[in-house]
Amino acid sequence: MQKFVPLEAPKPFSVLGLPVHLLDDYIGWLLACARQQQGCHVVTLNAEMTMAAEQNLPLAQIIRDAELVIPDGAGIVLYLKLYGRSTQRCPGIELAETLLREFGRDLRAASQPPSLGTVAFFGGKPEVIQQAATIWQERAPGIAIAIAQHGYLTPEDEPAFLQTLKDTQPQLILVGLGVPRQEFWIAKHREVCPKAIWIGVGGSFDVWAGVKTRAPGWLRDNHLEWVYRLYQEPWRWRRMLALPQFAWRSLVYRVTKR
Repeated sequence: MQKFVPLEAPKPFSVLGLPVHLLDDYIGWLLACARQQQGCHVVTLNAEMTMAAEQNLPLAQIIRDAELVIPDGAGIVLYLKLYGRSTQRCPGIELAETLLREFGRDLRAASQPPSLGTVAFFGGKPEVIQQAATIWQERAPGIAIAIAQHGYLTPEDEPAFLQTLKDTQPQLILVGLGVPRQEFWIAKHREVCPKAIWIGVGGSFDVWAGVKTRAPGWLRDNHLEWVYRLYQEPWRWRRMLALPQFAWRSLVYRVTKR
């Protein structure tokens, strides 16, 4: 049996006191974790979550405890540039999509036994989660989506779902409950599947199911995806106030180190 050396956690860079791990290949690192059955909690950090963590200390601690924190938001990328750290934005939805394709490709390979396991979807409305699972079965034929559970569980239903996770032991678990609920849920329950990669994917199930659309590429490329989200969901304007707050805090922190 092949023996693996446990992967070292990547060194973090501090963004307003929260870690961001700078890697050239997030996918490669996560696939190595999966193949070695090394559990990992992935946090997709943006300006909104950073500002929320300033007021929510338990959320901040969850982010600090995560094995991998990636620069999801444009604000995080611009902050890093202030400190001479040039990196590309890594949207959580794109990270999850690439992993799903890799899991499907691995299971389709006939030349060798699969080194990756099954996938679980948790979150969204009942019709959304089922549609998202169906779409991914078509996009990545052969992918083993063992669980597709909507996010409207009652407290009485949750123990049965947790037992299903424990019995199934999926290797990739995507949780779409929104920030920060999904981060708290993962932190509370990740020991049910200690060898899994857990990722909070927000509204990705809605996008995959066709209920919502992402911003056009030119907006994403110019760090303006938040404008499109505000157009789609104008009720988010209060939450979007975190963006100018983050920009101001970043400048102040850059000058005063406080």
